[in-house]
Amino acid sequence: MSRYIIAIDQGTTSSRAIIFDKKGNIISSGQKEHQQILSKPGWVEHNPMEIWQNVQEVVGIALARAGLTRHDIAAAGITNQRETTVVWDKHSGTPVYNAIVWQDTRTQDIVDHLASSGGIERFKGAVGLPLATYFSGTKIAWILEHVEGARQKAEAGDLLFGTTDCWLLWNLTGGTEGGVHVTDVTNASRTMFMDLETLKWRDDILDAFNVPRSMMPEIRSSSEIYGTARSSSLLRETPIAGILGDQQAATFGQAAFHKGESKNTYGTGCFLIFNTGEEIIHSNNGLLTTVGYKLGNAPTHYALEGSIAVTGSLIQWLRDQLGIISSAPEVEQLAAKVNDNGGTYIVPAFSGLFAPYWRPDARGAIVGLTRYTNKCHLARAALEAVAFQTRDVLDAVAADVGENLSALKVDGGMVVNDMLMQFQADVLGVPVVRPIVTETTALGAAYAAGLAVGFWDDLDDLSANWQEDRRFDPKINRTERERQLRLWRKAITKSMDWMDEDVRE
Repeated sequence: MSRYIIAIDQGTTSSRAIIFDKKGNIISSGQKEHQQILSKPGWVEHNPMEIWQNVQEVVGIALARAGLTRHDIAAAGITNQRETTVVWDKHSGTPVYNAIVWQDTRTQDIVDHLASSGGIERFKGAVGLPLATYFSGTKIAWILEHVEGARQKAEAGDLLFGTTDCWLLWNLTGGTEGGVHVTDVTNASRTMFMDLETLKWRDDILDAFNVPRSMMPEIRSSSEIYGTARSSSLLRETPIAGILGDQQAATFGQAAFHKGESKNTYGTGCFLIFNTGEEIIHSNNGLLTTVGYKLGNAPTHYALEGSIAVTGSLIQWLRDQLGIISSAPEVEQLAAKVNDNGGTYIVPAFSGLFAPYWRPDARGAIVGLTRYTNKCHLARAALEAVAFQTRDVLDAVAADVGENLSALKVDGGMVVNDMLMQFQADVLGVPVVRPIVTETTALGAAYAAGLAVGFWDDLDDLSANWQEDRRFDPKINRTERERQLRLWRKAITKSMDWMDEDVRE
């Protein structure tokens, strides 16, 4: 009898495979980082073939560490970095260009051109998203415009597009030999091309971007059997039965299934999702409207999302670009050596500012520096920047839905940092709650796949698995909280208006 579910978590900096049991406990895992290709300022790329190779390896590692085979696995789920764009030749299986990552800002000219007729909210009523470099649409358009021969191949029906879930599913299920070209509603909702109400591609918007319809995958629910793993895979004949974009997967893994429930994931970026149930709510405060999940033929659940581009990658920047730390855990050790940030604030607008500001002209800033400032203050300011950005997004949620959160569920790699979690509670003024299983992104994908094959019966089964690890209660008073927020918001203003019209990255 198959006793486990495997989740493939294809993230921005690494790919992982995690095996879960029926209680949602982690049995084993494998992980491998992939190269970040940063050839120009604002450009961020990945090698899709490297990602595919790494996924195959981490599946093998996870199975080997647990002493399991495919016969022990009931189903596989996929979760992924969402807007990252892969375009490949369906006959050879070869990408025509590197994957353009969600953080990449090279397509601002395309955004400006499209916004010149109707503004940045030109398509928002249909797709829930403003025009921005963040989403897949302009990335596809850029590849078709700049890669030699791509336009002709696309118009001939020879090219396929997919976010990384779609790329992996196609390869897992056979590739050039019958691979399934499918994505789910959550990933489709991040392209700028899917109508939120009909869950179908909008031909008029595809035409506006000059993207052929033939490139687009079929849109399916988040929980159903899409196909089975091909014969050459270690997962041979295993059903691939769940797909959720990473932030929706984390929400699902946190058992935030119902209207009014939410979570915040601290990873490469930071993403808060607030479940609005079966209602589509369009934000007036800089949030995105997106699909939360859809289980088979059941009604679609929607969400508001606050997307922050740089959080965990800020710590990576301290390590890789500045050399202040040699490993991520050191940032907490450094920050603990000082009582406060010494008046220093970091605004990590490396890709512009995302929610709730949506300022592509912004760039990173470190303000308040004096000769007293040392690397410990910078480490503390980096952690605090993560919490301050989350507060900005939660203020926008409260304005849109008319209510404040009573507590915040958290997950992702950064939540092991107790100092960050405590400061987050302090700056929010509400408790921050960390679950025992913090790998909720992979868990959500596992849940979606398991529901599709009957491994779990229903959402109540999944809710029963959720357990609290630690609750961080606010420790500072309102006056101090407001003082720090005032200085943070002053720092935000210093990051804006850096990109002039005559300067292009």
